Amino acid sequence: MFKKGILGIQIAAVLLSGCTATYNINRGNDEGVQLMATKGVYIISPEDGHYGDQYYANSGQMTASAIEAAFSIYATHVNTSDKCTLEACLATLKGSDYGYIVEPDILNWEDRATEWSGKPDRISVKISVYDVSSGDRLTQVILDGKSKWATFGGDHPQDLLSEPVGDYVASLYD
Repeated sequence: MFKKGILGIQIAAVLLSGCTATYNINRGNDEGVQLMATKGVYIISPEDGHYGDQYYANSGQMTASAIEAAFSIYATHVNTSDKCTLEACLATLKGSDYGYIVEPDILNWEDRATEWSGKPDRISVKISVYDVSSGDRLTQVILDGKSKWATFGGDHPQDLLSEPVGDYVASLYD
C-alpha cells in the first residue's frame, strides 16, 4: 500500500511539472543598474518575431505592449512607437523628459500546437535600455520562456512575456 502511495505522488509530480511555464533571465554584468522613476521611458516596437520562415503578425506590438505595461508601473510616463530607429529616437528625445529608450528585439517566437504535438511554445526577447542624454546602453537582458507542457489549448508565446518582463523591469527600479 505504501509503495502505491509513493508511486502516486511521483506520477502527480511529473504531471504537475508539465503545468508550469519556465523562464530564464540572462543578464550581463549590469545588475547594479537602477533607473529613476521620474524619467519617462520610450519603447521602440520591435519587428515581428518568427520561427524559421513562419512570421507571427503583431508579435512585435504584443512584445512592446508587455514591456510598456511593466514600465508603466514605475515610470512617470511611458510611450511606444514603431516609427523610429534607436538613432533617430536618441536624437529626437534629447532634452525631453524621457530619460530612457527601450529597444526590444525578438530573437525567437514559436507558437506550437503544444496540446497535440507536445512541443512547447517558446520565446526569446533581447531588451536593451539606453540613456537618452548620453546614448549609452545601461543594461541588456535576454529573456527566454517556454510554455507548460499541459496547455489544453489557448496558450501562446505572448502569454510568456508578462512575468519575466515584469520581474526584469522591477529589478531596474528596486
